Amino acid sequence: MNPVDYDKAMYYTLWGQWDDLLVLMVRTDDDILSKKIETFLHAFHYGYDEKTVVGSHHSLIHYLEHAITNDVPAYYV
Repeated sequence: MNPVDYDKAMYYTLWGQWDDLLVLMVRTDDDILSKKIETFLHAFHYGYDEKTVVGSHHSLIHYLEHAITNDVPAYYV
């Protein structure tokens, strides 16, 4: 897992850069991150109800915050 992927995903998600988020989804080695991005982009693109879109966005942000603060190996610090 590359910690830079989490930073990029957070930036793209917060600034609404969906094309870059899609590219990151395909390129990342983190399967969970890829699935969370896929779920959010699918809900956003296909116009599900607001509750589903907001829920998937919140889930993605929560995962990214957790990964950024807790899962950084010592050799990256």
